[in-house]
Amino acid sequence: MDIQLGRSRIVRRAYGIDEIALVPGGRTVDPAVVDSSWRLAGFEREIPIIASAMDGVVDGAMAVELSRLGALGVLNLEGLQCRYSDPNPLLDRIAAVGNEEFVPLMQELYSQPVQEELIRARIAEIKQAGGIAAVSATPAAALKFGKAVAEAGADLFFVQATVVSTDHLGPEGQETLDLENLCRSLGVPVVIGNCVTYEVALLLMRAGAAAVMVGIGPGAACTSRGVLGIGIPQATAVADCAAARNDFEKETGRYVPIVADGGIVTGGDICKCLACGADAVMIGSPIARAAEAPGRGFHWGMATPSPLLPRGTRIKVGTTGSLERILRGPANLDDGTQNLMGCIRTSMGTLGARTIKEMQQVEVVVAPSLLTEGKVYQKAQQLGMGK
Repeated sequence: MDIQLGRSRIVRRAYGIDEIALVPGGRTVDPAVVDSSWRLAGFEREIPIIASAMDGVVDGAMAVELSRLGALGVLNLEGLQCRYSDPNPLLDRIAAVGNEEFVPLMQELYSQPVQEELIRARIAEIKQAGGIAAVSATPAAALKFGKAVAEAGADLFFVQATVVSTDHLGPEGQETLDLENLCRSLGVPVVIGNCVTYEVALLLMRAGAAAVMVGIGPGAACTSRGVLGIGIPQATAVADCAAARNDFEKETGRYVPIVADGGIVTGGDICKCLACGADAVMIGSPIARAAEAPGRGFHWGMATPSPLLPRGTRIKVGTTGSLERILRGPANLDDGTQNLMGCIRTSMGTLGARTIKEMQQVEVVVAPSLLTEGKVYQKAQQLGMGK
């Protein structure tokens, strides 16, 4: 729907996941026979969840455990794990520092250069322990370390930035990353993000992306929307990019998964993203609450340590249980942040969707009051959905 913003500008309305609801149809399915699996570049995962490539969320041990439990974890190659041989004392400092001193401390700790030998070592550690070695880097780091990532035997390479495109204009004389060439020549499936529009998603698929990440700024610890003023609410962004995926499949016969990344906290959020067209989601703060997470009960964004323009903060998420309890249950919280696979399967069954593909076809309505209607007591007492 077009809206007149002013005499010189017509805009369209975009929706966030808090503004929509999923509508049951004429069929229900027992959650026991629901298939929540999805496939990424030959890897089939039972749970359509990827843990974010953030230092408070994924280290080598977490990547292995996420793989074991049927999900996927991505290691940030520009994080502390690949700057320091033992990052644990630094993670302790991050957890202990006050809010005013936090950003300067992060800028100090992340000024240590990324070490190629540690990239190789971390990938080897994950693979030797039986995990899927999925790693992430910004386009500049991908240009510098891509060969090392491939030689180390990484299974998946995520190239991520706040905004990524196939047409990047850089300073004269400075080499820029050719995404199409990287996808074609690296020898490792390349997942590319982030984007929020049909046009860019289509270009990334044509460049050879194994999957496309969708989302700019909705993350719990991200401040890009406040700092830069950019982004599209997730429900609209995912639906637009899913349309690009469907059109690309019709053109080429190749199916490129869409991964909703950011702003996803509960099982209900995940289910709404799937219904908008996502094949899986990438989440940070829900996984940072696991007892095994490296963040010590804290979570911070990838752009937080920027030496020039930090675009993230540290939030306290606490520790609510084991990673297994968060992913597979049983839940002992009533707010949808544990047993995420159970949330997904129960929602799919209630909506009559046996597969993720069928979940992408369920009816979605605009429902701004979905999370507040009838919840006066929960809100007043800060219980359940009122927390």
